[in-house]
Amino acid sequence: MATTTRHNVVQLEETEKAATPGSILTHPAARLLAVLRIATGFVFLWAFLDKLLGLGYSTAAERSWINGGSPTKGFLSGVEVGPFQDVFRGIAGAPWADWMFMLGLLGVGVALILGIGLRIAAGAAALMMAFMWLAEWPPAQQTAGGEATRSSNPLVDYHVVYGIGATVLALTYAGHTWGLGRWWASLPIVQKNRWLI
Repeated sequence: MATTTRHNVVQLEETEKAATPGSILTHPAARLLAVLRIATGFVFLWAFLDKLLGLGYSTAAERSWINGGSPTKGFLSGVEVGPFQDVFRGIAGAPWADWMFMLGLLGVGVALILGIGLRIAAGAAALMMAFMWLAEWPPAQQTAGGEATRSSNPLVDYHVVYGIGATVLALTYAGHTWGLGRWWASLPIVQKNRWLI
């Protein structure tokens, strides 16, 4: 009888432990996080490819980076809202800004798709999205010229969601499912420098 009671207590403890947040990730949840990781990575990678090659979606071929265009000039030179508008217009088209932006898009996109270096990718994605949020300044309802900004939410927009999403993907080891995350985490350099996971 004591053995049965002890077994029931252990089984109850395991059930309670499994029900607590952070203690279990189901296979369907891991797969859905992998799909979210790949889809989010593709958003960043596609933006890089469109700006690099001018695929005609947000960047025309003649304005592509490969044809001498600036990936930051069009967007940043048109910033007409928020307290940082002069700063953003001032860096529009600067070569260092173009390189940082494009390397960020490429790095985050590739890391998320492959499922490696997710902590660095999440930090870079969150930082990029924070700067873009500041440039678009969602709290404003009107531009400096008095036109409607078409902001649908003064605080939480897609920039915030992408930044949080990338962080969640890193913290849940989303690269381990349908990615190279497990292999990456086993590398000696990553074992010694856990921030590279």
